[in-house]
Amino acid sequence: MVSSTTEVPSSNKPAKDIRAAVVRFAGDSGDGMQLAGTQFTDTSAIVGNDVATLPDFPAEIRAPAGTVAGVSGFQINFASSDIHTPGDAVNALIAMNPAAFKAHVEDVEVGGIVVVNESEFTKVNLRKAGFSEDYNPLDDEKYTQRFKIFKVPITRLNMEALKDSGLNAKEVDRCKNMYALGLIYWLYDRPLDTTIHFINSKFGKKNPAVAKANIDALNAGYFFGETTEMFLTRYHIPKAQVKPGTYRKITGNEASAIGLVVGAHLAGKQAIYCSYPITPATDILHNLATMRQYGVKTFQAEDEIAAICAAIGVSFAGQLGITGTSGPGLALKAEALNLAIMTELPLVVVNVQRGGPSTGLPTKTEQSDLLQALFGRNGDSPLVVIAPQSPADCFNASIEATRIAVEHMVPVIILSDGYLANGAEPWRLPDVSTFKPIKPNHDIDPATFKSYSRDEKLARPWAVPGTPGLEHRIGGLEKAHITGAVSYDAENHQTMTNVRKQKVERIADYIPAATLNGDDEGDLLLVGWGGTYGAILTATERARAAGKRVSSMHIRHLNPLPKNVGEVLKRFKRVLVPELNTGQLRLLLRAKFLVDARGLNKVAGKPFLVEEIEQAIDLMLADKYSSRESLTPYNHAVSLDNQDIDYAFAGRGGSASKSAESSEG
Repeated sequence: MVSSTTEVPSSNKPAKDIRAAVVRFAGDSGDGMQLAGTQFTDTSAIVGNDVATLPDFPAEIRAPAGTVAGVSGFQINFASSDIHTPGDAVNALIAMNPAAFKAHVEDVEVGGIVVVNESEFTKVNLRKAGFSEDYNPLDDEKYTQRFKIFKVPITRLNMEALKDSGLNAKEVDRCKNMYALGLIYWLYDRPLDTTIHFINSKFGKKNPAVAKANIDALNAGYFFGETTEMFLTRYHIPKAQVKPGTYRKITGNEASAIGLVVGAHLAGKQAIYCSYPITPATDILHNLATMRQYGVKTFQAEDEIAAICAAIGVSFAGQLGITGTSGPGLALKAEALNLAIMTELPLVVVNVQRGGPSTGLPTKTEQSDLLQALFGRNGDSPLVVIAPQSPADCFNASIEATRIAVEHMVPVIILSDGYLANGAEPWRLPDVSTFKPIKPNHDIDPATFKSYSRDEKLARPWAVPGTPGLEHRIGGLEKAHITGAVSYDAENHQTMTNVRKQKVERIADYIPAATLNGDDEGDLLLVGWGGTYGAILTATERARAAGKRVSSMHIRHLNPLPKNVGEVLKRFKRVLVPELNTGQLRLLLRAKFLVDARGLNKVAGKPFLVEEIEQAIDLMLADKYSSRESLTPYNHAVSLDNQDIDYAFAGRGGSASKSAESSEG
């Protein structure tokens, strides 16, 4: 084990106190940017900052090295106050090669810091990134006058620092992410001990030389910041004031896995997860596979259909069947989902949404599976849909989905997304004594047992195979009311279709009302669901601080909807629905409640910026809408849409634009 110290020498350079910062690490997919970003996040959380992260992975598994398509990024917002998003404008970008610079520099605020690995700005790498060989963007006034660009030969300095390490050139080069991390630790007044402990734990026993080299690179980067004349100041962010308790950093997929295990335990069941690997849901399988000591079983099936069929078999056998996937996999699971609906068995399906259609954007986030979750099956096939609102909330959503599935004997889909799944935030460990038991309906008298009899929730009994006197028929054919025998009777089919629908609708009696952030009435209501929560909440709070009569409502239960949704919508003059799709929740709200809801729709593979929602708020309040023109201020277009009218506006630093006469819609 390599020894280390937690004492960092005091700096001779001033540290400027700031409230928050957004830092983005970017480089080739082999440059270790995810590790560097994760370590920076862990350190910031341990020193007491609130954190929110946004990892960004290449969409191609083996994109050519040095190309924009192969760039991997990790953004972290860390602050001395409560935050809800990974941040809008980037305050500091660490670009490890020209492709990373090209892919991310436009997201940096004017006057922001750009640290570049000057060693990699060679003619070959410039050409790979799409630049001309005789053009270096680091010398272009377009960039030098907008940003504080620091040219640091990270690759060369890292090699010099590790010249006596005994490692070969390739092994030394792998340490350059630690050199870059050490420099940024110095820039933002972060301690090194958390990362040193991580390195020792990972490599100390297996490969002490590698551990020592990474620690030496980390220290070298840190002290380069201290000794160079390049940086004149650094930044300090005080601790955030948080509710007392024990906290850990958690991603959405980690929270989902833990929540599913807790939910199964509360129901007195084993969590048995049957899945086929698919981005970005696979980490749930990885996490659950490490929890055998809690009675968890995982089964990696040969395809999506086998996975859900196995999960249904688990539930039929009396345990908690769970399956996980993303949009393409949910499409394949549709027929078996209908089997679970017909057999009325508890089933939890986690859908971590990504960009579509087809293979689409496998590593990017989107919210385009809502209508698929609600209606993507043959026949009238109602089920329950729940959407967590933050990475940590995936824990609560998983327990809630388990409770509804078990106590109401119905399949439940959890609509997570790539942003929630991979993003991280501090999670306050809950008091387990506050968890309420989940009660399966196994209290069955063989003398009176009928497989499709109903309780007050319209849930049928959960009869475990092999129990004497509880023999019953089950399958995909329509069942007779009460008895469960196969039935082709027209009147019975009408009855059973109505009962299945009413059972899901009745769940609205057991879920909480939707809550408002802000006043109960006003000029504008923002309605969101899923991972848009943080951006919508922040935009709403800023609007209210500016004196605008704006409130927001985030809908957690998408089917059935909370009972008060329609009433809340009617109390506001205008309704705006921000979604990472082309308007799916808006379509449902307009159809169900006849409300003139407008859409703020973005399908760029990225979460909303708070600024984008703020601009939409101003447009809505001013009744100014542009027609049929989309602006692309930096790297994507965002539009407000209402049927045949498109409302577009500029992005960061821009202003609302009206290309035609305003319409009252």
